[in-house]
Amino acid sequence: MEKCKCLIIGSGPAGYTAAIYASRANLNPIEYCGLQPGGQLTQTTEVENFPGYPEGVDGNQMMMDLRQQAERFGTDIRDGEIVKVDFSAAPYKAWDDAGTEIEADTVIIATGASAKYLGIPDEKKYDGIGVSACATCDGFFYRKKTVAVVGGGDTACEDALYLSGLAKKVYLIVRKPFLRASKVMQQRVMERENIEILFEHVTLGLFGKDGVEGAHLMKRQGEADEAKVDIQIDGFFLAIGHKPNTDIFREWLDTDEVGYLKKIDGTPRTKLPGIFVAGDCADHVYRQAITAAGTGCQAAIEAERYLQEQAQ
Repeated sequence: MEKCKCLIIGSGPAGYTAAIYASRANLNPIEYCGLQPGGQLTQTTEVENFPGYPEGVDGNQMMMDLRQQAERFGTDIRDGEIVKVDFSAAPYKAWDDAGTEIEADTVIIATGASAKYLGIPDEKKYDGIGVSACATCDGFFYRKKTVAVVGGGDTACEDALYLSGLAKKVYLIVRKPFLRASKVMQQRVMERENIEILFEHVTLGLFGKDGVEGAHLMKRQGEADEAKVDIQIDGFFLAIGHKPNTDIFREWLDTDEVGYLKKIDGTPRTKLPGIFVAGDCADHVYRQAITAAGTGCQAAIEAERYLQEQAQ
């Protein structure tokens, strides 16, 4: 069994920032990067909205920079995954995928969330060259172009509205004959001139030579009058929700109905003393690199203060 003052579970902007702050506070943190070291940003070709990069930065490069910064201050960064935890009593226990047991005085959970995809092969084929799960991250690249958003809830409507301010035209592809979004969001979408709602359409696939050039759709699939429809688009945005990567913590911590970890009074604190959350695993609203990094900082500061209080 290994013992540490601070265990950070997850990487990405939240985990790496927490590691930087915890290391500089002499907490000697151990950080497990998980199945996707660097988090969701490693699937983004270019990040243009993170302060300090006036020319933009490749998502993978940015995460490598953050990792190196954390390592510079002494973080023990490991590429394994934490697969089990026992938060029944402090110090808290965790096991990695190699069977190593870690005993930690504080834990910072920064496991992020994974965007939900339709499951069609073309999503992976065109990932980063026309397919995106983050309108606010990648919408800028589609100025004066034509894009499609998949989904019928508030997130899809918000993304369609956001993109309509940049793109020439936005298709909203909705599986059902109605929108699930709030009445206010429905009204805004329907009033926006350059948004066209395609009710009762499902996506069969995408096409294009060096990137997305269009989508194959099926109108009223399974009905007598079903019909194949092709639309010409430059970008395809998924807005059918995210799944927080929190399954192993649900036995011990409070979550909402989707699985996002609950904070106490807007702080990184959870109901268990010494366990803190940061980033997208506890944020279904903003889901940005800059906000994730900010909460990583907060979590590390809270962990340091908690340890100081315990030592008194």
